[in-house]
Amino acid sequence: MFAERLAARLTRYEIEVVCGPLVEGAFVALLVSAELGCEFVYAERFADATQEGLYPVEYRLPKALKPMVKGRRVAIVNDVISAGSAVRGTYFDLQTVGAEVVAIGTLLALGDTINEFATQHRVALELLEHMPNNLWTPTECSLCAKGMPLEIASTS
Repeated sequence: MFAERLAARLTRYEIEVVCGPLVEGAFVALLVSAELGCEFVYAERFADATQEGLYPVEYRLPKALKPMVKGRRVAIVNDVISAGSAVRGTYFDLQTVGAEVVAIGTLLALGDTINEFATQHRVALELLEHMPNNLWTPTECSLCAKGMPLEIASTS
């Protein structure tokens, strides 16, 4: 089972709480926390219409769960990480409540964005698989530079 393998990789960090961003990541995080025998919390997604850029969403722990992470060693666990907005938002909220984020774990990382984030914030990164990803920032996208409008493909 993938959760067992990821939990085995996270064991060395002496995790006290596993936090997973809702929706899919939280299910993997819950399984990992059960394997590690530690507590589980989750972060909810909130769209922020005032923010611009690649990460216009926030992730926050519900108020009732915040005391569970204060001063404790936390791993953020997600299913798949590409741009990393769920992990970033969860990380910053955990920081504001006084948690010590010691590791990020995922089943699959697409591209190098999460590796750069983990390195920048001095957090261990454990992933079961890594694949390339063609994620461009708007300044790198040739279609954006040409002013091409975004099209949403129809399902019909």
